[in-house]
Amino acid sequence: MLAWTGIALAGIGVVALAAAAMWKIGVASQKPRWLPNTQVPSFPYRDVQFTSEGSLLKGWLLLPEGEEAPHPAVVVVHGWGSNRSRVLRYAEPLVREGYAVLLFDVRCHGDSEKIPAASAFMFRDDAAAAVAYIKGVPEIDPERVAVLGHSLGGFGALLAMGDGMQVRAIVTDASPVQFETMLTAELRRRRLPLFPLSTFVPTIWLLRAGIPRRAYREASLHDVLRRNAQRIPVLMLHARGDDFIPADDLLALAEQVDVRHALVDIEGHSRSDQAPAFWDEVLGFLRPLLKR
Repeated sequence: MLAWTGIALAGIGVVALAAAAMWKIGVASQKPRWLPNTQVPSFPYRDVQFTSEGSLLKGWLLLPEGEEAPHPAVVVVHGWGSNRSRVLRYAEPLVREGYAVLLFDVRCHGDSEKIPAASAFMFRDDAAAAVAYIKGVPEIDPERVAVLGHSLGGFGALLAMGDGMQVRAIVTDASPVQFETMLTAELRRRRLPLFPLSTFVPTIWLLRAGIPRRAYREASLHDVLRRNAQRIPVLMLHARGDDFIPADDLLALAEQVDVRHALVDIEGHSRSDQAPAFWDEVLGFLRPLLKR
């Protein structure tokens, strides 16, 4: 009897240790890599700040020179583990086209405030807060605002659209299509085993962020795009050689949902803008929607 009791207690101890280890890994994987802003815009800009869910966000506002206000504007949203200086690559072509550009650090990134548990829903809320902020800037035409989101920034922008964000257009670059893709990519980046972590980590993330499981289940880009296709035009771009978020996800989505999309011939997760076709697609898409 004592032997069986000892075995049972040992088993409970092993399970408890495994659960504690799983929780620790889940917490660590929910903390984005922090990078400082190491560059500033080459165009004239001003420092700006606004709040999202009570947290202070820092950013830059670039205004086109020689253009009469109010200006059309594009809000640029970076991805997980990035910051505003790392998406400066999008700013120059947009400013030269005559658009004001808002670049900002999402919470837990760059110079913005941190919260205990980051998530894709944080990107959704911060994208919506950035749009609300820029619509109140005197030099900006609030009826001509678009969003360009890279990676999780694009995913968050689409979730914000599904949550009622009002913009003229959304462009995504290298956006994941489902939560599972993001989780798999992050676990691989950290060289962590997909099993059993991919099963348990989402629950840890939701618990720590206070996100109901129902909200997680309902945050489907397929459904968001179907519901909003007639309200807000969307262009989804992806590098054919993306080695972090596979382009196949976008192709699978496009087979199920009527969404404008294109693959550009270049390698990597953050180099789409260097492909010759990228800016032809983006600027050609935005002109009829933002230009008078």
